[in-house]
Amino acid sequence: MKFYIATDHAGIDLKDYTVELLKEKGHEVVDMGPFSKTRVDYPDFAHKVAEAVLADPVAQGILICGSGIGMSMAANRHAGIRAALCHDAFTATVARGHNDANILCFGERVVGKGVAESILDAGIAGSFDGGRHCGRVEKIEG
Repeated sequence: MKFYIATDHAGIDLKDYTVELLKEKGHEVVDMGPFSKTRVDYPDFAHKVAEAVLADPVAQGILICGSGIGMSMAANRHAGIRAALCHDAFTATVARGHNDANILCFGERVVGKGVAESILDAGIAGSFDGGRHCGRVEKIEG
């Protein structure tokens, strides 16, 4: 699977860990930055990942910031993006299965490495359930 990933300055350590973890699991990863802890604005990086996922619809996105909230809000401004704020494996599973999430968001200040790995594993293993969820996902786009 191919992943586009980015963060802001508050998620650098977890982003770097996530990039290496995904590569170890055999996935292709495009790290869209930033590459230092110098303060940056999270919307700039959320928009980069959202645009990349829209241009490459078989890929998935991962966005990390301090809480994950800002990244998910910024990414969801793009039609066709369903960025889900995940706190654990359950929320990642439901995001993929019920909401067809194409970007998973989480916060370095909220989840540790172990929880982040469980979110990624659940997101990778999951797929959209379809069925009764199709109409709901269509309503998200308006």
